[in-house]
Amino acid sequence: MVGFLIAGFAYNFAGLEVPKGLQTIADLGVTLLLFSIGLKLKLKDLSTIEVWGTSVMHILASTLFFTLVILLGKLLFAIPLFDLSLTATIVLAFGLSFSSTVYAVKVLEDKGDMGAFYGKIAIDILVMQDIFAVIFLAVSEGKYPSIYALSVFLLFLPPVKKAIYKLIDQAGHGELLVVSGLFFALGAGYEFFYSVDLKGDLGALILGILISNHTKSKALAKSLLSFKELMLVGFFLSVGMQGLPNLLIVLTAIGLVLLLPIKSWLYFFITSRFGLRSRTSLFNAITLGNFSEFGLIVAALGVTQGFLSVEWLLVIAIAVSLSFAVASPFSLRAEETYQKYK
Repeated sequence: MVGFLIAGFAYNFAGLEVPKGLQTIADLGVTLLLFSIGLKLKLKDLSTIEVWGTSVMHILASTLFFTLVILLGKLLFAIPLFDLSLTATIVLAFGLSFSSTVYAVKVLEDKGDMGAFYGKIAIDILVMQDIFAVIFLAVSEGKYPSIYALSVFLLFLPPVKKAIYKLIDQAGHGELLVVSGLFFALGAGYEFFYSVDLKGDLGALILGILISNHTKSKALAKSLLSFKELMLVGFFLSVGMQGLPNLLIVLTAIGLVLLLPIKSWLYFFITSRFGLRSRTSLFNAITLGNFSEFGLIVAALGVTQGFLSVEWLLVIAIAVSLSFAVASPFSLRAEETYQKYK
């Protein structure tokens, strides 16, 4: 992942144009990633106090913390970059409070910890964050779901669910299983939700959850693994290609990354208050101790609506990239860290 991020920056630094279609590939990778997350999730897992309690409390605490940091920066540095309204400051802080679903799942898969208790808790928290993100984007863009959005509940009716399961049964274990996975993720999931003014990625996630109880859900996830991995390369390259920064932008991004231990500590403190073991809380905090691609979406939205400068988009892009690079060694040495400081 770090190598792909560096490759994206190097490509940008060389003055080359972003390849056509790269963003589409990146988006497809994220959609397939969310579909595969859904295949491993159970709805009842999201209702536990440690999941929704941690999600709500961390977003509130982290948003407050980053709001105070940005206001302090505005007080100490009289530069155009920090000339932000209070609304812009809070929105920016809200984007920084999220953790990366793409990074966390990639790390957990590489370590073989997707089925571990802390891994499940981390993914459930990220799913809750994705739901908050969907609500925020709908309100901020003034794009509310259409009346036809109620039709998504049809997916959970027994006859529809039975028909979906029947199609998966008929797909066998070969290439048709791969095709059916792509259909449910990109067609029945993404495009269906998008057509009723809901976030397409949420549709892929919901369809994955709907299929998760099927006996072939694991085989379906495995069949899509190569597609997902290849397209996620596009995502990490595209993050690195966001733009060419100047020294002030780089220093601001580094300053944000240096604050990640506090964000991680908030995860540790909050989850441990809900009765999780310190080891579980530590591993969960290390996995979630990064900035999210959602921060890029928030920054891009701010630039589009005129309350954020394009420099902040570059700051967030670099901060997200650096957070992946900085967090990666800690994720690999999580067990070693615990044994040393338990």
